[in-house]
Amino acid sequence: MKIAVIGATRGIGLALAQAALADDHEVTVLARVPARVPISQLRLQVIAGDAQDPEAIEKLVEGQDVVCDCLGTTNVFRTITMFSRCAENLSKALKPEQLLIAVTGMGTGDSRGHGSFLYDHLFLPVVLRRMYADKERQERIIMRNVSCWIIVRPGFLNNGPRTGRYRVLTDLRGIHGGRISRADVADFMLSQAKAPRLIGQTPLLIY
Repeated sequence: MKIAVIGATRGIGLALAQAALADDHEVTVLARVPARVPISQLRLQVIAGDAQDPEAIEKLVEGQDVVCDCLGTTNVFRTITMFSRCAENLSKALKPEQLLIAVTGMGTGDSRGHGSFLYDHLFLPVVLRRMYADKERQERIIMRNVSCWIIVRPGFLNNGPRTGRYRVLTDLRGIHGGRISRADVADFMLSQAKAPRLIGQTPLLIY
């Protein structure tokens, strides 16, 4: 299988690229600075480019079976548009048969209000407000304009190991917070790339 990954220099994207390579898939990643991609294998291709550049996205998705958007940022105090701009570019470049698996987070869409008390009432509306406003735009673009998609909403992320044991929730009644490792988010994304069961859904991932 041919899998493209956006945001593979660290975090979920890096864990996904590593897991996909270990599973013998061909992986293509997009990186603004290719030297920052900390892995190198024969089945790995690195494309230099920015996810906000339509031409870079077109080049990345060409010939891919699955495209995984794992973009992230630590810059939460400025206006953020990278998530929605990337989604817009993907919506124009993807063919109907190509699957898009995109990571957003707990707090978007109908997962809002299902975090912890501090997260829902302090971190999300104050610290993460700009980021999640753009993640909301990202989700709307994907839902309206991409034919084949899965939106993954992880709980609070940590750097724990890949366990393969986590909950995949589409019914959030009674859920208030929860954690998951970046490696297990990557594990779930790879499992869906290989055998997609949740197309058109927005699963929440927690332990």
